Amino acid sequence: MNQFTTELVKALVNKEDITEIFRQHLEQAVNKLLETELTVFLDYEKYDRVGFNSGNSRNGTYTRTLHTEYGDLAIKIPRDRNGEFKQQTIPPYKRSNDTLESFVIHMFKKGVTTSEIAQLIERMYGHHYTPQTISNMTKVVTEQVEAFNQRLLHNQYVCVYLDATYIAIRRDTVSKEAVYIAVGIREDGSKEVLAYTIAPTESAHNWKELLLDVKERGVEDVLLFISDGLKGIVDAIKSVFPKSQYQACLVHLSRNIAHKVRVSDRLEICNDFKAVYQAEDLGEGMQALQDFCIKWKSTYPKIIKPLQENPHIFTFYNFPKSIRRSIYSTNLIESFNKQIKRYSKRKEQFPNEEALERFLVAQFDEYNQRFATRCHRGFEQARGELSEMFNSLRQKN
Repeated sequence: MNQFTTELVKALVNKEDITEIFRQHLEQAVNKLLETELTVFLDYEKYDRVGFNSGNSRNGTYTRTLHTEYGDLAIKIPRDRNGEFKQQTIPPYKRSNDTLESFVIHMFKKGVTTSEIAQLIERMYGHHYTPQTISNMTKVVTEQVEAFNQRLLHNQYVCVYLDATYIAIRRDTVSKEAVYIAVGIREDGSKEVLAYTIAPTESAHNWKELLLDVKERGVEDVLLFISDGLKGIVDAIKSVFPKSQYQACLVHLSRNIAHKVRVSDRLEICNDFKAVYQAEDLGEGMQALQDFCIKWKSTYPKIIKPLQENPHIFTFYNFPKSIRRSIYSTNLIESFNKQIKRYSKRKEQFPNEEALERFLVAQFDEYNQRFATRCHRGFEQARGELSEMFNSLRQKN
């Protein structure tokens, strides 16, 4: 048996993955074929002394990654001194090649800048593309932006998370602007980004405009909205979805409390507040808040009064127990926003709003595809109760 057969048999006997074996040997075979091509072209072996007087010679290699069903191959493309050798083993990429454009769009979605993409292509394929050429390729995403903003939405959502993140954009000068994002969870537990908008600052008025857009595209019923408690946002929500309930993010409330107390008290006071939203039921939660207020009122009276006057702390207890952990905070959407920020930081700034929208929708589409068939934690167990809640909401309407 040859080496390939021996390794294959060994992997099968040990019940190991044979994909890597195929990948390694395919990589070796392609690189060997490329070396042979150059040898035939030059008409002398690699270390043959005849080559010294041939008028041409080997001149190193450049690397290129070749995608195959067995994984990525590290290919070494040989060069000749006179630049006359044109290998035939692997077709060179052309600008109109779909594979190259797919690669460019994929990298653009990940937040890699057009200059960085151009450098990567030159290193991988030996071809130079200007950042403008790369930018032109990414404009195919513009159609995705229009499709995303015009698509019809589902008629009902259990909950909708509202949160804004700030990204640098150029409008004559560069400054960070608010990107408003709404993420919804359906009755079946699937998640999707519903809509977004971009504005210089965050305001309840802009949230209302976004919610009106959501409603116009088919959303009729939302059981619960969750946000960080921006002033005026409850009124904005109620003006568009008057029957929906509202939950203030309790993690944000906990952070606000931590900022207003001594460092030495932060751990204890935050742990005490956790009892408010980690209780077994509404009764225990209300008792925990009462105990919290009694304990800390004399030391920090200014943090107690806002809590006692906040009517949106305990809303999540109206929902099935299996999903409460997911709906008492905006952690779900905040983690998604952090991912967007991480990718956007690679670009430092966006040259215009169109470029930012292309980037955002690429991220949103990927998120929606990933979670379209996944059931969020706890929603499977709560499906019956949630269905009853929707029936009750429709009766009110």
